[in-house]
Amino acid sequence: MTRDSRKVSHRETDWWNEEFPVNQECMYLNHAAVAPWPDRSRKAVIEFANENAGLGASHYPEWIPTENRLRENLGLLIDAPVDSIALVKNTSEALSFVAYGLNWKSGDVVVISDQEFPSNRIVWESLSNKGVTVKTVSVDGDDPEAELIAAIQQSPRLVSISAVQYGTGIAMDLRRIGEACHAHGVLFCVDAIQAVGTGPFSVTDTHADFAMADGHKWLLGPEGLGFFYVRPDIMEQLALSEFGWHMVEHLGDYSRKDWQPATTARRFECGSPNMLAAFAFAASTDLLLEVGLDVIQEKIASNIAYLRSGLEDIGADILTPAHAEGRSGIITFRFSNIDSEKLYRQLMGIGVVCASRGGGIRFAPHFHTTADVLDDALNAVARLTNRS
Repeated sequence: MTRDSRKVSHRETDWWNEEFPVNQECMYLNHAAVAPWPDRSRKAVIEFANENAGLGASHYPEWIPTENRLRENLGLLIDAPVDSIALVKNTSEALSFVAYGLNWKSGDVVVISDQEFPSNRIVWESLSNKGVTVKTVSVDGDDPEAELIAAIQQSPRLVSISAVQYGTGIAMDLRRIGEACHAHGVLFCVDAIQAVGTGPFSVTDTHADFAMADGHKWLLGPEGLGFFYVRPDIMEQLALSEFGWHMVEHLGDYSRKDWQPATTARRFECGSPNMLAAFAFAASTDLLLEVGLDVIQEKIASNIAYLRSGLEDIGADILTPAHAEGRSGIITFRFSNIDSEKLYRQLMGIGVVCASRGGGIRFAPHFHTTADVLDDALNAVARLTNRS
């Protein structure tokens, strides 16, 4: 089975190809899980490690601009002021800052979808001892926001939704949800981990009160470092649960006895930053901004459309709804009368790196994924299912 007649119209001449040796090593279609770093991030970590090994923290003041550059990059990627962004360990930590920062009352309701990753479910369920109820609504169908909007009209305390559902790739209309929340006085929290880095994203346009994401998926960064956005005018509504030297207003004045939390989102960063990860993450986000979010969105959409067409040609049932195409980097599929879990293991065994999610097999290419990778993965699926 060859697909040369339908080659996607980019790749071999794209200037960023050399940044991703992964495309020569395997068929990597798992950016919705853990992404491979661009080569510049690998080099940034090596240079940092070499300097630290030889000189320790002698040049620590010269490291700070890299951390600052990362914050600025994240601000550009989510359309937010830098002072509203905290660097956090992961999405779960940021969600916990919201869940355990708000002053809940018995009877308060949190609305989530029925397809949320556990991080955006467990944290809200943990509030049951405070009298908080979690209402789960369906996002299936041609109008995935319909039940959410109906629930918002009942004035819950907070809606927390993934921008893209991790299993099926359903992309939510965040602006529509945010406008409904804003109109009804409902707090709006966005788990953006499957969206930021796939194209333009704006916390302002979507009326998000809170947004968070790890860096290790579509942002091409390391695990263990992400961001937490808080709308500035509600920042003080969140009580703090972690305290230390780094979260104070007068950072670096170690002899000062009186203190207060920083007026910026740095108040959520209690201690020493993960500087090694910051060097890698800054390099990764540099690359995304150099490529351009519009270009990235177009490349991912092209890759997904190509995979959808190829999978349909060999008889796959596509679980990702058509309305998500062009808005998500995920496509999930299965075959009737074929064990998806077994097929997933077979694909992984021959170098097609993917995931078992959403009742099928999830492919998640990024902008840099080459035509050869897409073709080889499709050919592998065809062979293993006897459809070649």
